[in-house]
Amino acid sequence: MARATGKSEAVYERLKSDIESLRLRPGAKLSEVQLGEELGASRTPVREAIRRLAREGLVDFVPGEVARVAAISLGGVRALFDFRMLLEPRAAASVATAGAADERVLVPFRELLERLEKFEESFRALDAAAQTRSYQEFYEVTEGFDQAVIAACRNPYLARTIRDLRSETVRLRHLSHSGPRRMLTSLEEHRAMLKAIVQGDAQAAEAAGRHHLAQTLQALIDSLTGQDFAVGANIHLDVARQHLL
Repeated sequence: MARATGKSEAVYERLKSDIESLRLRPGAKLSEVQLGEELGASRTPVREAIRRLAREGLVDFVPGEVARVAAISLGGVRALFDFRMLLEPRAAASVATAGAADERVLVPFRELLERLEKFEESFRALDAAAQTRSYQEFYEVTEGFDQAVIAACRNPYLARTIRDLRSETVRLRHLSHSGPRRMLTSLEEHRAMLKAIVQGDAQAAEAAGRHHLAQTLQALIDSLTGQDFAVGANIHLDVARQHLL
């Protein structure tokens, strides 16, 4: 049983990574037999992994039918960001307030700010091709920020809800950074959030968080409506436009 559980976890982590990075495109079929052959696993751990990913919203799973990677729709993205707007800026404000009362809370945020500024210095010195290859390092910094906010948030319900949305938000990250210009803009937005938290300014942290989400949403809309991504991807543009009018 332990071996099966370990295999299921390995399959889950691999599929989740492929979905979040868009190596598995929205709408792609997830055949238990084919995936089992590719990953060297029996159908049971593959099925368990698919069901787990379905609970996280990354897979559309209908019993008796072939599972698919969950579609990305503009309407769904807009709904997700409307919800995130209610949660994440408030969490950032909560952390800033906690940091003002306890310096220990600020330690990871100071470290992230320093790391972000070093990354920016090196990033600006690269040519366009090298900048694209360095995206992963930036993702690691931003993921570190998100996880630090979750860990430091004093409202456990708020922190848990944000954490539960991470699977969906990570997948969209790769679409929101469509080029070096957006990368630098996002970097500036994260620096503003970090500085506000380090300074213990709850109002500024909340405003910076809301601004970042608004800019990210617009970048996603631009990316999702671009022809390069739309070809072969499962995006419901007609439904989504109703939400954007």
